[in-house]
Amino acid sequence: MDFAESDFLERETLFVEVVLPLSLAINYTYRVPFELSDLVAVGKRVVLQFGKHKIYTALVKRITKTPPEHYQAKYIIDVVDEHPVVTEKQFEFWNWITSYYLCNEGDVMAAALPTGLKLASETVLLLKDELPGELNLSDKEQIIFEVLHKQHRISIDEVAGLLGQKTVYPIVNALIAKEVIVAAEEVVDKYKPLLKSFVRLNDFYHEEANLRKLFEQLEKAPKQLDALLAYLKLSKDKGFVPKNQLIEESGSGQAALKALTDKEIFNIEKRPVSRLSSDGELFDINFELSEHQKEALAKVKQQFETKDVVLLHGVTAAGKTQLYIKLIEEAIAGGGQVLFLLPEIALTTQIVERIKLYFGNKIGVYHSKFNDNERVEIWNKVLEGTYQVVLGARSAVLLPFTDLKLIVVDEEHENSYKQYDPAPRYQARDAAIYLAYLHQAKVVLGSATPSLESYYNAKTDKYGLVELTERFGGVQLPLQEVVSIAEETKRKKMTSYFTSVLIDDIADALEKKEQVILFQNRRGYATILICATCGYAPKCVNCDVSLTYHKSSGKLHCHYCGYHQSSINVCPACGSVHVEQKGFGTERIEEELSLIFPDARIARLDLDSTRTKNGMQQIISDFQEKKNDILIGTQMVAKGLDFENVSLIGVINADTLLNFPDFRAFERSYQLLAQVAGRAGRRDKQGKVCIQAYADDHRIIKQVINNDYEQMYADELEERRQFNYPPFSRLIFINVKHKDANVLHIAAQTLASNLRGQLGKRVLGPEQPLVSRVRNYYIKQIILKIERTAAMQKVKTVLVDTIRDFNSQKEFKSVITQIDVDPY
Repeated sequence: MDFAESDFLERETLFVEVVLPLSLAINYTYRVPFELSDLVAVGKRVVLQFGKHKIYTALVKRITKTPPEHYQAKYIIDVVDEHPVVTEKQFEFWNWITSYYLCNEGDVMAAALPTGLKLASETVLLLKDELPGELNLSDKEQIIFEVLHKQHRISIDEVAGLLGQKTVYPIVNALIAKEVIVAAEEVVDKYKPLLKSFVRLNDFYHEEANLRKLFEQLEKAPKQLDALLAYLKLSKDKGFVPKNQLIEESGSGQAALKALTDKEIFNIEKRPVSRLSSDGELFDINFELSEHQKEALAKVKQQFETKDVVLLHGVTAAGKTQLYIKLIEEAIAGGGQVLFLLPEIALTTQIVERIKLYFGNKIGVYHSKFNDNERVEIWNKVLEGTYQVVLGARSAVLLPFTDLKLIVVDEEHENSYKQYDPAPRYQARDAAIYLAYLHQAKVVLGSATPSLESYYNAKTDKYGLVELTERFGGVQLPLQEVVSIAEETKRKKMTSYFTSVLIDDIADALEKKEQVILFQNRRGYATILICATCGYAPKCVNCDVSLTYHKSSGKLHCHYCGYHQSSINVCPACGSVHVEQKGFGTERIEEELSLIFPDARIARLDLDSTRTKNGMQQIISDFQEKKNDILIGTQMVAKGLDFENVSLIGVINADTLLNFPDFRAFERSYQLLAQVAGRAGRRDKQGKVCIQAYADDHRIIKQVINNDYEQMYADELEERRQFNYPPFSRLIFINVKHKDANVLHIAAQTLASNLRGQLGKRVLGPEQPLVSRVRNYYIKQIILKIERTAAMQKVKTVLVDTIRDFNSQKEFKSVITQIDVDPY
């Protein structure tokens, strides 16, 4: 051997700390083989084995030369990426989410990375090279054997699909035992580019003389000539023309194209294309800001000189979107990136269309209704900086921004910015503010009804505050009226769920060819079925809630776990046929309304009617194009939608909001009612709002009618101060779950008393939450109410240590504990 001793001395062993997409308390360290040392880098994905047989892709977080102390480091198997898919700033951001929201880094990775980038370990079955002489196979084993003969490999998931059964392991094991197949653990990259067929003219015909001869040759084949002419028209300077576009444009059909390909006049080639629509042409739309808006824009910029976060408090229809557009234009002029957060997909449809008009293909849209491949594509385009503006729901804060200059959080008060399950249970608005701090970017929080916390921060000079008190174009705020359901019922003026006032208003709007939006905050047909004889009500088998009747499916549904069963006509408890429907949802309103106004075209906007990616868009665009007269919806209709022809908003029952047992109920009710009211009369005429309620003299309803946010804020703040609720304290909820109610009772009491020993009176509970059993797990809740002056990080350390000690006790190992920081 001629190796010099120095060759070995120079070769240093590297170790990598990796983040696995699993909820692990500590990150693992792996060893890097010498041949991969030059390839590993922070943010790249590596393939590794974790546990006995499982193979995962993990992210390299840190490269070190120090081996782990307590275990022998395994080797990584391979490096997946040429370039990092996660930035160092993202790891910093993940660290903050992990420590602030008390979750594990693997939870954040699982939430952040699109599924297409989390490579899956799939067990792949292969035929053995040498098969035994005699094969004695059952029918099902024979099917697998024959498929493997044709396609060489098949995954266990595919076997399950092939045989139409879930449990295929015994059959697979039998084939392995008979030495017919082998199982290989293999990593499969889920992201596959979308390929489309493109046509290109053979280079030989790019010379004019050759092209002229070709025309002469094709004179006797008119269809082929048409295809050639269409190609020349479409190709111009691109060279490649999509095959389907060429067939459509020329009208010559597949046969002519095949003939040209066989003659080698055309070459057909598959090329990767974007799954995302690229038809966002750049329209030149010059809008003028009103004087009021110009003033507000100047104030926002002025506040940015001293403050990083500015709250833009503007009445509904004040034209906040136009201000955002101006701020975005300025931010990207210098080459930076902008994140525009919206509470949920309901909003993206309209605002995306509006903002696409200005920014064309510089804009990317990111939300959960995109499939895995689309999400990977957006991820890569943000990382490369192709997208300068990203519009998205809460998960968009986790994208790999490289040069963020501005974050806009529209409707910042919305509770859909909060992730409740699974971990990380983060608040996207608050996380966005920290993300901006990491990038030294600015944040605009916009809302007509800001959350109490944000308004408090603005009033105490932590944030800048800019007010927009006029509607754009001088449109008047809607005329608002409250109608007492109790009074109307007494006078026998109610028709189904509608007061005479609302019915007259709807009739009046329909007569004037104007549109109506009706708001009812429950989906489904009837809230519960109940036996009039014995009081029996069907409940979910997995959760402690009544089932909701949906007429469209004819079934009873649980809105917590998705369980459903057939509806009942006869009470299973006493045999009575007097089963009544109590309560009502959007489905019931739709049916009743179609009886009262048979000629009206009615649509429904709720979770049931918008399950598909474009379902929401379809309903909204139909309503915008006046294909429907009345839109009935849950809170989705309250959020930022802008219809020029809507003159009437009806709130079917305001009491369901006000009577919710939560310290935020009044604040949320005000926000929702004010947002719903803001949809009326948004162009050149004054709209009308009709609120039906039993508690028609409730202070919140009066404040909505008077558009008096300041008074609502003052009243609520005083109440919060008295009872020490946020913003005067911080809340942490600990949900304790177990399938056995007795075990849970002992566990929750033990954990609460352990915490009380350390944190004293700050610990409240354990109590039963509103829904005390979900998916067969009983739930108890412990609440920590921590004063603002306390050292929050110390409290969190005590909490984490106490829960770890609690979970390590033998009798409580099966108890699930979930921590929710800022649970609102």
